[in-house]
Amino acid sequence: MCLQPGGSITSTSSAVFSRVSAAVLAARRMANLINSAVFLWGFSVFPIIVSFTTVIIPALSSLGLCKVYIDCLEWAFEFATNRIQQHDSRQDLNGNRGEQLPDNNAAALKDKNSVAMIQEEERTTLKKVRSFGTLRREFELSDCYHFCRQGIEAIADDSVTKCFSAAELPSWNLLTRTNTHYEFVSMRLTILWVIGFLFRYCCLLPMRLLLATVSVGIFMVATATLSILPKTSYKRHVSKYVSLMCYRILARAFSAVVTYHNKENRAKGGGICVANHTSPIDVIILACDACYAMVGQVHAGFTGMIQRAMSRSEAHIWFQRSEVKDRQAVSNRLKEHVSDPDKLPILIFPEGTCINNTSVMMFKKGSFEVGGTIYPVAIKYDARFGDAFWNSSKYNMIQYLLLMMTSWAIVCDVWYLPPMHRQEGEAAVEFANRVKHEIAQKGGLVDLLWDGQLKRMTVKEDFKKEQQKEYSKLLKVE
Repeated sequence: MCLQPGGSITSTSSAVFSRVSAAVLAARRMANLINSAVFLWGFSVFPIIVSFTTVIIPALSSLGLCKVYIDCLEWAFEFATNRIQQHDSRQDLNGNRGEQLPDNNAAALKDKNSVAMIQEEERTTLKKVRSFGTLRREFELSDCYHFCRQGIEAIADDSVTKCFSAAELPSWNLLTRTNTHYEFVSMRLTILWVIGFLFRYCCLLPMRLLLATVSVGIFMVATATLSILPKTSYKRHVSKYVSLMCYRILARAFSAVVTYHNKENRAKGGGICVANHTSPIDVIILACDACYAMVGQVHAGFTGMIQRAMSRSEAHIWFQRSEVKDRQAVSNRLKEHVSDPDKLPILIFPEGTCINNTSVMMFKKGSFEVGGTIYPVAIKYDARFGDAFWNSSKYNMIQYLLLMMTSWAIVCDVWYLPPMHRQEGEAAVEFANRVKHEIAQKGGLVDLLWDGQLKRMTVKEDFKKEQQKEYSKLLKVE
């Protein structure tokens, strides 16, 4: 009787062990089935994704689909503008009936006051050349009106700080980020806005995310592979084609429609390509047409990851703007780079910061001191389809890219200007201003002398002295 319980325990444990073994075996079979299914799915779907991103979309673009898409958007924007204007005109008629006469009287009174103010200003404005005695004898409190007016105008609407925020659109582009509840003006406009919203977020956004993921993935793998190869002409050719392919796929992720003008003026090896700076997309826009060696500020996060991947295949130059040693090292590397015609042309944005594509601000002289040929490029975006300006103080890189991928498109023109050389006896600052003026004139931008770094720091004393000199000319004495 003592052996019977022991035998029952042995039989029970063996039954439990057999059940556990069967469960483990079933789990292994299930895992093998899942792995096989994932492998077969990836093997069948991955070629479709690659062909979709590298063949089908570029083919549709070359067939003129982008042109049709842009034409449809222009029609929608025009329809929205007409509806808004009709709504505003109805509000004006309903709210201002019976007020025409007071308005006319007010306008007439305003004109009279304006004439009186102009006459008073002409009477009280100081002549530029006066003797000190005459100036002292005729000085009045109203003589400071000019300085007060200049100060108030600078506070109310200066030409510098507004370059660091998104420019105002002349008409609504059916995006809620750029309107004041225009989508509720009329039923037809509301329906059009809802259709556009669903199209951007349910159709365009997933496709664009897929394109961006494929492009970045191919770029990461390709640059890691190229870093193993020795520095030969074969590596340069492979790197060139990989770069063009990845940047062009990435441009499709933003529905970029780019028109390049005067391609015969593209930068050549050993030269320096300089352009106005609006956003990080500037690099993608230019790299879709030619390969460049980049020069720029070191970034962290996603941008820093891309910079490190780029450095594996080409000799890019990254630096910290706050480090004086980095500036000297960058200058030396630039001189070495431009002396070798076999190397890629260098792409530099001399403004050093993103401007809202309405103006061109001061170019840093560093890239104009190293010598070599300068190839100016003017980039002008059409903000109706999507504002490409990156306000780095308001959005981080991921937020900015999400805004771009939920916009309608990135439409821009790129002008390659004739190459320019530094003239004999010309200072680097003068050469930089001359190049900047050509870029601003070609792109239809405002040419400003102010430093773009003013959005991060206070005004330098040199700029204050320049303004003081200009004001002192009004009080010039003999």
